[in-house]
Amino acid sequence: MNQRREQAWAKWRHLISEQAQSGQSVAAFCRDRGLGTQFFYWKKRLQEAVAPQFVELQLGKARVEPRVQTRAALGTSIEVRLRNGRSLIVPPEFEVSHLRALLGVVECES
Repeated sequence: MNQRREQAWAKWRHLISEQAQSGQSVAAFCRDRGLGTQFFYWKKRLQEAVAPQFVELQLGKARVEPRVQTRAALGTSIEVRLRNGRSLIVPPEFEVSHLRALLGVVECES
């Protein structure tokens, strides 16, 4: 990146940081400093520049409580009740590894 461009990025990083710490609304901050809509342009551009491309997902251990009924007695689907009151309904032929991963994600979000 050339020097002029880097200075522009540094200037706007500083202004956006200053506004966040000022306690002022964006409108009041921009008005006091004579800034226009370019503030929003640069804020979006800087957020996109630091946004992660991939987010690592940590799966927790799924806790599936067995039910007394057998799979055959349940018919064509299985209902898994979660701690948060939600439930998942999956077909009996659903891959166990997929179910574990799904439960890990859902349980971590509750």
